[in-house]
Amino acid sequence: MCTAATYKTKDFYFGRTLDYEISYGDEVVITPRQFPITFRNGVELKEHNAIIGMACVMDDFPLYYDAANEKGLAMAGLNFVGNACYNDDIDGRENVAQFELILWILAQCDSVAQARQRLERINITKQQFKSGLPAAQLHWIIADKDEAITVEAMEDGLKIWDNPVGVLTNNPPFDKQMFNLNNYIGLSPRDPENKFSDKLGLNMYSRGMGALGLPGDLSSQSRFVRVAFVKMNSVSGDGENESVNQFFHILGSVDQQRGCDYVNGDKLEITIYTSCCNTAKGIYYYTTYDNHQISAVDMHKEDLDSAELIRYDVIKTEQINYQNGKGE
Repeated sequence: MCTAATYKTKDFYFGRTLDYEISYGDEVVITPRQFPITFRNGVELKEHNAIIGMACVMDDFPLYYDAANEKGLAMAGLNFVGNACYNDDIDGRENVAQFELILWILAQCDSVAQARQRLERINITKQQFKSGLPAAQLHWIIADKDEAITVEAMEDGLKIWDNPVGVLTNNPPFDKQMFNLNNYIGLSPRDPENKFSDKLGLNMYSRGMGALGLPGDLSSQSRFVRVAFVKMNSVSGDGENESVNQFFHILGSVDQQRGCDYVNGDKLEITIYTSCCNTAKGIYYYTTYDNHQISAVDMHKEDLDSAELIRYDVIKTEQINYQNGKGE
């Protein structure tokens, strides 16, 4: 499963964890302004916003997991298995396949407000990218420096939810995730006080009892609460290094370690990568399960008027800084 979050200091940051049991060949991919995009509904874009993010490239088409465009709009798709519902084409609507929705929005919209208007005309279709590759069951978070929304295509229609916490995980649907936060209204980063009963002498027995009651399991509902709490109470300086470092700590609160979550029998789900994009500067930072050193790709150091995808292999080998010489 996965978790996405936003964070704002002097600049606006957006990123996610991708938690899964296998990788599909992830790359940091820049889609320049003049890379020709042909959507399945026949729309062709010869010029559009430049985009950077993590993607799997198939047939020279970037299938983005998460990305941001040069105008500061960001978007990610997360698993929404059992609730996502797509349609056949509908006359009079902008029919967009689920696998191209991130590209459709980021290529053409400069803000959440524009994306919201575009979504009002969209029908998300169940068309497959290719035979043997079924449509992924997803929902999406779209955010800029001013606001965030969650988009869910369900059996009873397309839902566009305001997202005041700037966080998204998986199931249940977003409105239920938000309602569940009411159960944690008493959470505080401060030391707890005895409110259980004035007839009992209950006391703190340790340091570090702030956030007592914060759920610690890997379920999507618990991860939503945990990241929302950590993000909403997060403190950092507003410099680039401080902000990026703090963002990785926010998502580090839901990191999935190998051996803690078996899926599909004997497969192990892990945090394959964690990302953080400074949407103002167009810098995409990431770590991987086997490399905790932060790597970065700056889209503005590339030719954004190119007509070809710009692709960077993900660095997966741990980068260790030996301060007194490398050991044997």
